[in-house]
Amino acid sequence: MTDVTDAVPPGERVRRAAVRLAALAQDGLTFAVSDYDTDRYRAMGGLAAELLAAVSGRDADDLAVELGRDSGYATPKVDVRAACFDTDERVLLMRERVDGLWSLPGGWADPGDSPTDAVLRELREEAGAVGEVVKLVACWDRDRQGNVPPLPVAVVKLFVLCRVVELGEPDALETLDVGWFDLDDLPPLSLGRVNERQLRRCLAHHRDPTLPTELD
Repeated sequence: MTDVTDAVPPGERVRRAAVRLAALAQDGLTFAVSDYDTDRYRAMGGLAAELLAAVSGRDADDLAVELGRDSGYATPKVDVRAACFDTDERVLLMRERVDGLWSLPGGWADPGDSPTDAVLRELREEAGAVGEVVKLVACWDRDRQGNVPPLPVAVVKLFVLCRVVELGEPDALETLDVGWFDLDDLPPLSLGRVNERQLRRCLAHHRDPTLPTELD
């Protein structure tokens, strides 16, 4: 039987291993009981940064700083995305100020927020929309979904089907524009945040809310 890892390019396999190595180093620093252990886990974190730099072209020192921002037991970061459709099955997208590309309203969940709080806050801030949650469409691993570019941390993406109650003005600090788009005529997408396949899965759940939540 062929191992599923055979289908993954070698560079991507190295990146995923480096992300796991960085997580082990963070866990080790959290629970280290001696200076000897601490030094070894810091060295492990440095090696993870070197591996990530080798496959990404980014500076190892910058990656080490980025990896070092987290503390405590390493867990995936949580990204929430609000999927809203109108009666013509057009999806609500916002244009990111960071890259000028389009995405579902969303971002990192904040500590203390429930998933509902997080996604409705992002919908309000990035699209200017007051909304309500309909259902959880999917809980997806970012790497398995093919969102690019790859990140040096593990990310779980929550896609939440929402209903717009009222549409107002978005936060101008984050959003350049907001619009409704047919899935057959999409603007350039911010592919690190959302891709067309994910939008079409959200549309399927809009058409049939009884579909089970997708986990992968």
